[in-house]
Amino acid sequence: MAARQDDRARVLAQANVSRETAEALELYVEQLRRWQSVKNLVGPATLAEVWTRHIADALQLLDIAPDATTWLDLGSGAGIPGLILAIAGRDRPGFQVDLIESNSRKCAFLTEAARLTKAPARICNRRIEDAIGDHVGVAVVCARALAPLDQLLAWTEPLLTTGTIGLFPKGRDAQAELTDAAQRWRFVYDLLPSRTESEARIVRVTTLSRVDS
Repeated sequence: MAARQDDRARVLAQANVSRETAEALELYVEQLRRWQSVKNLVGPATLAEVWTRHIADALQLLDIAPDATTWLDLGSGAGIPGLILAIAGRDRPGFQVDLIESNSRKCAFLTEAARLTKAPARICNRRIEDAIGDHVGVAVVCARALAPLDQLLAWTEPLLTTGTIGLFPKGRDAQAELTDAAQRWRFVYDLLPSRTESEARIVRVTTLSRVDS
């Protein structure tokens, strides 16, 4: 328990959020633990380190795109990173996160957690390929632990070709995924270090086109 409190205090201090936002993040964690036994929202082993493994991992995306106020999270699952971003950004004027999730049971959790935390989040219970066209013009699109980069680029092509920035957290295989994606796509990207895991990276994509275009 002491380790959990240390993780929480460290993450909240680094995030530099208001007391109200910190309380909302704590409420999210409480709901995640409550729903976990029924919905299996995250890997059970990660709950012991939820503040570092999930909260801090999500919050670092805000610092990569600090001026963005409209976000789209694909395959939101337990709301990582999308709902966490919405909670952290709820005091920012005009901040909005749309969360696309095809699993209705996970959408039930997202809806309840967003309501309790007063997060500026809209839950979309649809398949990504069916919903993506409704979000052209969003500032940032993100997805965590969802699919290889090649597939993420395919889903987000309507966005990344029209000015949206893509932020895709990846593990130790990030470079291999970039190599695979380059067979089908031309894209400008940065490979940024993760604050929470030494071998992890965040792929930031700023332009996209097809190799055969």
